[in-house]
Amino acid sequence: MSTEAAPKTKPKVSKVSIYHAFKTIIWPRRGMVFIGLILIVISRLASLVLPGASKYLVDNVIANNDFTMLKWLLFVVFISLVVQAITSFALTRLLSVEAQLLIAKLRVQVQEKILSLPISYFDNQKSGALVSRIMSDVEGVRNLVGTGLVQLVGGILTAIISLFLLINISPLMTLYVLLPVGVFAFIALKAFAYIRPIFRTRGKLNAEVTGRLTESLNGIRVIKGFNAEKQEVHTFHEGAMRLFDNVKQSLTSTAFVTSMATFLLGLATVGIMGIGGYNIMEGHLTFGDFLSFTLYLGFMIAPIVQMSNIGSQLTEAFAGLDRTQEILNKDPEDSEERTNEVAELNGDISFQDVHFAYESSKEVLHGISFEAPKGSVTALVGTSGSGKTTIAGLAASFLNPTSGKVLVDGKDLRYIKLESYRSHLGVVLQDDFLFEGTIRENILFPRPNASEDELQQAVKAAYVHEFTDRFEEGLDTVIGERGVKLSGGQRQRIAIARAILANPQVLILDEATSNLDTESETFIQKSLNELMKGRTTFVIAHRLSTIRKADQILVIEQGEIVERGNHDDLIAKQGRYYELYTYQARI
Repeated sequence: MSTEAAPKTKPKVSKVSIYHAFKTIIWPRRGMVFIGLILIVISRLASLVLPGASKYLVDNVIANNDFTMLKWLLFVVFISLVVQAITSFALTRLLSVEAQLLIAKLRVQVQEKILSLPISYFDNQKSGALVSRIMSDVEGVRNLVGTGLVQLVGGILTAIISLFLLINISPLMTLYVLLPVGVFAFIALKAFAYIRPIFRTRGKLNAEVTGRLTESLNGIRVIKGFNAEKQEVHTFHEGAMRLFDNVKQSLTSTAFVTSMATFLLGLATVGIMGIGGYNIMEGHLTFGDFLSFTLYLGFMIAPIVQMSNIGSQLTEAFAGLDRTQEILNKDPEDSEERTNEVAELNGDISFQDVHFAYESSKEVLHGISFEAPKGSVTALVGTSGSGKTTIAGLAASFLNPTSGKVLVDGKDLRYIKLESYRSHLGVVLQDDFLFEGTIRENILFPRPNASEDELQQAVKAAYVHEFTDRFEEGLDTVIGERGVKLSGGQRQRIAIARAILANPQVLILDEATSNLDTESETFIQKSLNELMKGRTTFVIAHRLSTIRKADQILVIEQGEIVERGNHDDLIAKQGRYYELYTYQARI
């Protein structure tokens, strides 16, 4: 069912704080993260054995030719390497798996949230863009729960311990090292603040490019039919290049941070060589102390350089969480004010002075009032854009009135839980959507657990068997994406069978026979007559010959009911309906 464009609102920018991420993502997994921290502490402490052993190797073992000490030293170093290997494997296995589980859960959470949003939201979104929001934006959280965050903590711990060991060996050389390290830390913080919006924009661009690509693949017949391949290639090329420019920005920033780290820490190394060499020659420092200092310096500097990469990953994670939080903060379609349950529905529907506007300054319905009693058929006719689909959308609870009321069994539809109401609703649209899979799966969509007898009754009532009997696989024939392997009439009959199986109390038919040839239309009209018995039905029809038996016909023009009555009454009036009907009869 098509609807007029919903109002465009400027999206609210959400920025996830470190506290929020800690509270919602890290703290619920505190046990796992704590084990990870213990493992990283053990791993980093074990890694510090080698620099300390080097001092003893040079100053004690080699100087004294102590073979016994050499054996013990090698044994201790070997054990430390084994401990590092085991803890590294356990850390990756534990946290990486947990991170992937979190990503899967977040994807489900975002998908569930998106499906809960109102129809108007989807009118302004590309399906491919939403797929990107669900699949790509949450990927970065692996760096919060996975090894990224723990490695960051482990790096900080290693740097701090190494710092104290360096001070113990030579306070002067340590002070010299801290100056370029401090400058690097300042540059890194500024760079990450600059990079985060870039990553956020990348998510948006990626969604746009993915959305356009999905559209072009879905519309491949239109593209080829109009020989527009080059045009689509050009459009996709522009999007891909915008994405490239964004990636180039982030890579440039990250490369700057890394190069500054290399330069500044390189300066520190040059200074250490000079100061250390002088102190050794002056006898203030042993060669073992200098070797140990150099190795500890590497253990302090390596995590700092590594932290620049981890910081970039965490920045990307927060940018993805920003976009994810935008979705999760949106108000769902089924609001808190909907508290009424509908256990059983009679189907008496009443519109009372209903006004509706997609935009505040452009009202499309003006005071619509009518009664649709239980089991009645109400036909909505009029020119395109007159408001027929909007009225049907209100009856289907896809839209809410700007003012006035839509009553269902005397209850305001605005306060009825949507799941409760829609469990009694059936819809057959002009261009009804079929899912990739088999004919059987598509018909069973509203009631997957329906019996084979119920399925066959629906198949026969909609005359689906008239063409499936000719297929080798019958109802188990795979129909392709959106039912591309079937004709329009065949797709429509499957959609009608789906509605028959749903057994709804309220039925919306939007040009349900528009895609049928004359013979098929005859079959379907019979099945629709059977389907509509005892059900409150709204029919939107341009082919007026299909609604002659409607209980009431509402002629809608410019958002108002200009005529109402049954077919014979309206023909006798020779008003607007008469004009539309006789015009079609001449055609």
